[in-house]
Amino acid sequence: MDAMTRCGAIPPHLLEHLAQSSNEHRARRAQATLQADQRHRTARIDIPVPTQPDDEDEAEAGEQPQAGNPNRTIHDAAHSEHLPGKEVRTEGAPETDDPAVTRAYDHLGATYRLFSEVYGRDSLDGKGLPLIASVHYGTDYANAFWDGRQMAFGDGDGDLFVCFTSALDVIAHELTHGVVERTARLAYFDQAGALNEHLADVFGALAEQYAAGHTADKATWLIGDGLFTDAVEGAALRSMKAPGTAYDDDVLGKDPQPAHMDDYVETFMDNGGVHINSGIPNRAFYLAATEIGGNAWETAGKVWYEALTSGEVKRDATFEQFAAATSGAAVRLFGDGSAQVKAVNAAWEGVGVPTP
Repeated sequence: MDAMTRCGAIPPHLLEHLAQSSNEHRARRAQATLQADQRHRTARIDIPVPTQPDDEDEAEAGEQPQAGNPNRTIHDAAHSEHLPGKEVRTEGAPETDDPAVTRAYDHLGATYRLFSEVYGRDSLDGKGLPLIASVHYGTDYANAFWDGRQMAFGDGDGDLFVCFTSALDVIAHELTHGVVERTARLAYFDQAGALNEHLADVFGALAEQYAAGHTADKATWLIGDGLFTDAVEGAALRSMKAPGTAYDDDVLGKDPQPAHMDDYVETFMDNGGVHINSGIPNRAFYLAATEIGGNAWETAGKVWYEALTSGEVKRDATFEQFAAATSGAAVRLFGDGSAQVKAVNAAWEGVGVPTP
């Protein structure tokens, strides 16, 4: 991922749609969020790109580091856009009376536990990287983002979106971009960018499932459920089970995600449709996880994590190349001809992506 790229929870195509709303208040708030995103992207141009892992790192060697303990620090941006803001809670400190601080602290911890306890990864970089977050970012800021160094959460607009610390899967999604930055470093354009968003959705969903103890057949497979207010006709930002069905609202429009390569969207918007076409690999992961059954973090999740950290996934990877990487990872983990390998291959075939 390029150093100047900031990944936000709300896709730009959705905010741009809102910015054209006939409701002046909604349009103004959406425009303010888009402008804040643009200012922050510009401010990050001089931040260095994370270095490529060396031969001893697990991204090249396929070795998993030992798990450690989280190191969380939460700040209060006090509705400014200056990060990180005032420090309000550190690792192990007592809970404050601010629910946003509590949720941010807890959800950072839940994400850490998924990667640590299931995949043996010590934080985002595998080396105990501190987890830093700021709450109450901006005024009526309807988004959350990972900027390469920390998380930031807006309080929502009070109209369509609630506080962005509310959704564990969204927080885990954003933090997973930090994992991708330090492993495959997928470029944030076209199919590689859609894979970047896809992987963030995968581990966002798995963090929520792991925390709740939900098996693949019991999980919602929704990303960002709970972020909408009652004013929105929709369940979530995205559906991994049924891309294109997450929302259909007079204000937000209709979920544009395709579920099959036959409907792949060719566009110059959204860095080549990274938030749109990610629906295709998302559906593939859902199909693999539910076909295998049980706890998705233990089966399909391990396959996807193995592929991500194997060194086989290049910065400009296509869907087909990533499918091949997951197929190979499944063979290494479960054996050639296993039910898991067959499920992974069938899942990709089911969305129109061929596998070896």
